[in-house]
Amino acid sequence: MSAPGRLAASVRGASRPAMPVEIANESDVPVDEAGLAGLCRFVLADLGINPMAELSVLIVDVAYMASLNERWMGEKGPTDVLAFPMDELTTARRPDDPEPGPSLLGDVVLCPAVAVRQATAAGHGFEDELHLLTAHGILHLLGYDHGDVEEEREMFGVQATVLRSWRASRREDGAAR
Repeated sequence: MSAPGRLAASVRGASRPAMPVEIANESDVPVDEAGLAGLCRFVLADLGINPMAELSVLIVDVAYMASLNERWMGEKGPTDVLAFPMDELTTARRPDDPEPGPSLLGDVVLCPAVAVRQATAAGHGFEDELHLLTAHGILHLLGYDHGDVEEEREMFGVQATVLRSWRASRREDGAAR
């Protein structure tokens, strides 16, 4: 599936209002919530998503993620990330409205305990894994999927591109770790 607004010209440095991103850490694992919100805003802006779009990120423990995974995906045990889309990307509006109004993209649910294990197995840091999972969840909200080889190639390519851009922007800002 080809997602709308994908890989639009980067808007870094452009004067845009900050996208509303709500982060709620309900796990016992400390997470850089401000950094995660920054990543979310960057990904959405980089993909040309309307700055009025809202996003929620919920960080949960293993037991809660396992219950969500079983209820919504029919799978036993916890997973790393789930995405729950809300509104359509093109919101209903009057024909004379120049821009679409605010819309709720949906919820990205992360399980940092699973992310820690995956980071170790992949040989990179926890923060890198959490960033990858966050970008992955956002892409699902935007309509990307990896149900077949072609979709996977497209989604993972976009994911890699936005994460490279994110890391480069952090280096430019002197915020890279």
